[in-house]
Amino acid sequence: MSKSCLAAALTFLALSTLRADVVETKDGSHLVGKLAKIDSGVVTFTTSYAGDITIKQSEIVSLTTDHPISLRLASGTRIDGSLATSPAGLQVASPEGTITTSFPKVTSAWAVGSLDPLAAHWRYEATVDINGTTGNKSQLGTDVGFGAKRIAPSDELDLYTAYNRQVSEGVKSADQFKAGIDFTDTIVDGTSWFVRDEAGFDRIMDIRFYETAAAGIGQDLIKNDIDTLTARVGLAYRYDAYSVATIPSVNSAAADFELNHDLKTANWELVDKITFLPAFSNFSEYIATQDSYFQIPLKNPAWKLRVGLANNLNNRPPPGIKKIDTTYYTRLILDWGK
Repeated sequence: MSKSCLAAALTFLALSTLRADVVETKDGSHLVGKLAKIDSGVVTFTTSYAGDITIKQSEIVSLTTDHPISLRLASGTRIDGSLATSPAGLQVASPEGTITTSFPKVTSAWAVGSLDPLAAHWRYEATVDINGTTGNKSQLGTDVGFGAKRIAPSDELDLYTAYNRQVSEGVKSADQFKAGIDFTDTIVDGTSWFVRDEAGFDRIMDIRFYETAAAGIGQDLIKNDIDTLTARVGLAYRYDAYSVATIPSVNSAAADFELNHDLKTANWELVDKITFLPAFSNFSEYIATQDSYFQIPLKNPAWKLRVGLANNLNNRPPPGIKKIDTTYYTRLILDWGK
């Protein structure tokens, strides 16, 4: 190889290194790539040759970045800047100046402009499903809903409402409304407590008004970046008031059993939600709900298409009313927020 080619190769290698982040560990390892995040004492470093590598923060002796990154220090200070390690310690160079700290004092790091892992944020979701036919038969179906979710590192608040109305040949086959709130707070990693309340009506089932309030404990059976399975057990209160005066209302304490599963990838999401509430006054009076759907993002990722199946079971319905309602749906979803 000629001297000019060798010089060009060395120059290219030097520039490539300068355009990358560099990590050195106590055992002498030298990694070149991109710093993805620091969380709970673990550094996630992305390389072109091995993908994401996780390293204990305590094992790192030197870290240099070629781009600004958001940091939070143990004192609570939050700063955006590029990193360099010197004999004096870890230097963070920001537009406001350079500060010197030590690597153990960095409690978290994330990409500039992305979501602060310790900041609460809201997400919103609007759903609509409208279909109809005319000609040999007349049918109109409308299902609309709205949800707001406040997500924080240790708790989550869900607010939701939905209305479903189906009319075929002038006869209503669905006329339901519900609104609810669900709050979950972490006790320790994987274990949480929850409270929830839902109220509404179902005129096809002759339920003039219903309300279900519950509180209890939740446990994550599976929890990773793409898959979460949570079981919840608690005590509940059930109140069902029927439109027909001769049908006695349900007014009883109850048990609350729930199972929620969410499997999510970059290209699709599969969700299953199951609840079972037997009344303490009469265990044969129970209600159960199931909602399963498959969701994919459209070309604009804020819009999604949801295809699902929902079942509502009332083991002791009013006379002339079937125990179970099954709904198949295809729904357009718009979500926004961080």
